[in-house]
Amino acid sequence: MVAPPDNDVLWARALHVTHNGSPALTGVSLGVREGEILAVTGPRGSGKTTLLRCLSGQLLPERGEVWFNSTPVHTMGPLVRERLRRDRFGWIDPEPHLVPELSAWENVALPLMLRGEARRLSKTTAHDWLDRLDIGDCARKRPHALLQAQRQRIAIARALVTMPSVIFADEPTAPLHRADRAHVLRTLTTAARSHGITVVLATHDTEIAALADQSVALLDGRRVNTVHLPGAEELAAAVDGAGAPGTAGSGDDSDEAEGRAACSLSV
Repeated sequence: MVAPPDNDVLWARALHVTHNGSPALTGVSLGVREGEILAVTGPRGSGKTTLLRCLSGQLLPERGEVWFNSTPVHTMGPLVRERLRRDRFGWIDPEPHLVPELSAWENVALPLMLRGEARRLSKTTAHDWLDRLDIGDCARKRPHALLQAQRQRIAIARALVTMPSVIFADEPTAPLHRADRAHVLRTLTTAARSHGITVVLATHDTEIAALADQSVALLDGRRVNTVHLPGAEELAAAVDGAGAPGTAGSGDDSDEAEGRAACSLSV
């Protein structure tokens, strides 16, 4: 077992996972530093979600190592990994899984109250995050009364409310319209950067990946090299500098968009 570099908050080496006898990850390695945004790219079925589940301790690799802050996650027992996910990690799904009986602020405050924090303090912190994400006026509403983009921002606030070290975002903008994608992604990345939170973002959209500090591309469970996409920097600058939703956004969600990147197996 080889210790990871000191400057990597999250580090993985030679991950191997199979699903029903078929390879899901084959020898994948990566490292990401504190406060960085890492995009894990590739078409659907390429292994992105499996990689995020391994890195977050939800799934143990059959072979390979996962380290968080120089601590081996792959040797932890189930209860220790569960505490790690609760205390140090945040998770955002493609669809916002909110508790329908709870209001927006209660959904955001839920992780804090599950930790044993006082309801009043949890409510104040939840309202603060809802305000930062421009949905403070939705605090008392229940999920059924909210738009999809609003529900997704509530899910982002819930992931951020505990101030985790790492947020894992699995296709967080997939169900959203083009204009809402840019707004939601900008909300997540701005909040994470301002608080030094590392983000591991899975996406099949190459234009969204262009907004990250670094990217890891997967194809059939293997790391690959991708050809440089002309205009990616210009798009990133446009989204970062946009003053309102819809002025810039991620690319088309279709197979045609996925095919814009040419891939070759890395050496």
